[in-house]
Amino acid sequence: MSGLVRWGFLGAGFIASKAMAPALREVAGASLQVVGARDLARAEALEPVRATTSYAEVCEADDVDAVYISLPNDAHLEWVVRALEAGKHVLCEKPLAMNAAEVAQIQAAADRTGLLAVEAAWNRWHPRTRRAEELALEMSGPRSMAAWFTFPGVPTDNYRLEARRGGGALLDVGTYAVAAAHWALDADVFDVDVASANVGSTGVDLTTTAVLSCGAGRAEVRSSFEQPESQGLRVESGDRVIDLGSQAFTSWRAPSELLVVEGGVGGVGGVGGIGGIERVETFEACDAYQLMLEAMSARVRGDDAWLLPLSTSWQVAATLDAIAAFATSN
Repeated sequence: MSGLVRWGFLGAGFIASKAMAPALREVAGASLQVVGARDLARAEALEPVRATTSYAEVCEADDVDAVYISLPNDAHLEWVVRALEAGKHVLCEKPLAMNAAEVAQIQAAADRTGLLAVEAAWNRWHPRTRRAEELALEMSGPRSMAAWFTFPGVPTDNYRLEARRGGGALLDVGTYAVAAAHWALDADVFDVDVASANVGSTGVDLTTTAVLSCGAGRAEVRSSFEQPESQGLRVESGDRVIDLGSQAFTSWRAPSELLVVEGGVGGVGGVGGIGGIERVETFEACDAYQLMLEAMSARVRGDDAWLLPLSTSWQVAATLDAIAAFATSN
């Protein structure tokens, strides 16, 4: 197709209203045609051409080319597949599904329909993340990495505290850390060496930590709903360190920096010691939600643009499954 890419949204919650709808308004050649939400007033607040309380109406609309889904995690599989089968390309919030088996079902539906299904892991479109991935791939020898995303407190009425709806810290913020482990170590598959979880009264993990290993090295990941607010991502090898700093995953509309240390002695973890040369790469303020929507809209039109592959989403989901299984059994 060519021309205007017409979007429909399923859900009008925080991310849809505060990030995605404003970002879409800045995308040339795209429009927000219809928003579906249980609360019609919330749908109308996103200023679409029209609003509805019916998710099915959005998926079946003749004037919609692509659907963005920001529903609770347990609703992702159903509505991704329904949108694909209705002839719509799909961009769905992370985690794409509750587990790797559900991601495989989404892959099958995308293959069957010949349409795009993409996980909206927005930080992967940020220029700093793209640069960090490039630098990590250049590293030689064994690598180690640490990634964490923690914050205290989730409202008691939020689905993130409901196990049956895909709640828990691992599936919410742990996806950032585990995805980073995959690209930092260029790993398709990880072994879970150690994993533990603190499960709250509602049955979801409030904190999960894990140590992962692959042929390229070792990764430590941590996610939490009960620890002080903190984010970090650091990758080390014998010849380089890269560190994304305190807003490792959520830099938004603000300048950002990437610390790189070259050389030094001491092997993995020793970079930055004797002889290490530091530099700071800077990145202008940008909206990675907008960059993601621009790329997705371009692909819907048939133009070239990078999108996160479904195979990567499956790999991350499989590692999340393995961490959860290990933590539950120990």
